[in-house]
Amino acid sequence: MPSSWSAHREVSAETSRLLIERAHEELVGGNADDPRLQHIRPLVQDSWRRSLASLVGAEALPPLELTEAELEAYRSAHPLAGAMDMIRALLLPESDAGVVVAVGDAAGRLLWVEGDRGIRRLTSDMGFVAGANWSEQAVGTSAPGTALTLDRSVQIHGAEHFNRLVAPWSCTAAPVHDPETRRVLGVIDVTGGAEAATPQAQLLVDATARAVEGELLVARLRARAAAPARAAAPARARARASVPANATATLRVLGRDRGLLEVSGAGGEAVAVLSGRHAEILLMLAVHRQGLSAERLTELVYGPDAGEGTLRPEMVRLRKVLERQAPQLVPASRPYRLSVDLDTDAHQVLSLLGRGAHRVALAAYRGRVLPDSTAPGVEEFRDSVRIALREALLAEASVDVLLAYTDTDDGADDVDVLRLALEMLPARSPRRAGLVTRLERLAG
Repeated sequence: MPSSWSAHREVSAETSRLLIERAHEELVGGNADDPRLQHIRPLVQDSWRRSLASLVGAEALPPLELTEAELEAYRSAHPLAGAMDMIRALLLPESDAGVVVAVGDAAGRLLWVEGDRGIRRLTSDMGFVAGANWSEQAVGTSAPGTALTLDRSVQIHGAEHFNRLVAPWSCTAAPVHDPETRRVLGVIDVTGGAEAATPQAQLLVDATARAVEGELLVARLRARAAAPARAAAPARARARASVPANATATLRVLGRDRGLLEVSGAGGEAVAVLSGRHAEILLMLAVHRQGLSAERLTELVYGPDAGEGTLRPEMVRLRKVLERQAPQLVPASRPYRLSVDLDTDAHQVLSLLGRGAHRVALAAYRGRVLPDSTAPGVEEFRDSVRIALREALLAEASVDVLLAYTDTDDGADDVDVLRLALEMLPARSPRRAGLVTRLERLAG
């Protein structure tokens, strides 16, 4: 790396911004040999020159290449559609405050732009909206476009953007690859203030891209394994024929008394609110993927004293609901089982814990599994998720994650967690006094 760039890193942020802006003006004005360019990061210099070669306007809005109708049809069939819940859980904080997360295709067209509403209103003025092309060839230097060009994660800080309209923002982006062919599928970007382009932000965006690739591979392997078992009765086969092959289904049960079933595919997205009982049945089938006898499913949902005929009428009602909303999820019988994969938000939390993503797992944990349910199987699964989260945090989490856990209903009165957090905090941390007070209250 040139010594001039190394020296440049030591100047103040304001001086750096002014120097970058002046170097950019000189380059755009035709002075490609201006000495100020030696102080610009080589990655940015190279991207600026590619932008010039592509005749990108320094204040031009990106082209909007997908209409609303085209966007809906295209993104619902995109390989990353099924990973959006994971991306949201990993990158969007609870309040969505401070950042915008965008996911684009391999050509740089943004397909999803979500997050802080205030920032989205501001960034939409520069064309940072779904359907717009943010490739380097279209808009010049930016994290998503340059990440796709270089096929690696990239951070662009403020004035380093080629387009002056984007200069108020900083961003971090990483490409996502097909887990088997390594072909680029798209790009994930986080945009906001300076905090959106820190080393920690780059680690998180990189980890998210790798996690998505892992989930894509797992889903693909599951689909292949389940393929021989998908033959069904002719009537059901006709019903399922209308369901896209890449349709995904997620059952949300964390912190909810009623289930929320989300199904996405080439035909768009469908959402169904399930009764508590229907959510219990579907959850048990998602947990016990190998299938359950009628007697065992009855016991898990209604308890050991329920009669043999208790389950049957509820299954009839559930099947009618699923035939309208998600025919591919209509359970087979003898044993009762799902012929396609049904994900749950609880399983997503467990998966994140397994990868060591404690902070993200805690953010995704919206509360206990169907908290009002008294179904024995649900109670057992609820406890297993809660205990897995707690034990993982106690064993491996940072003090910041532990402190965040103590702010949840599950962790508020957990003496072991409070004591561990107190031990891990620096001696002069202002947060120690609050923990001591809480421990004394619990002890008294």
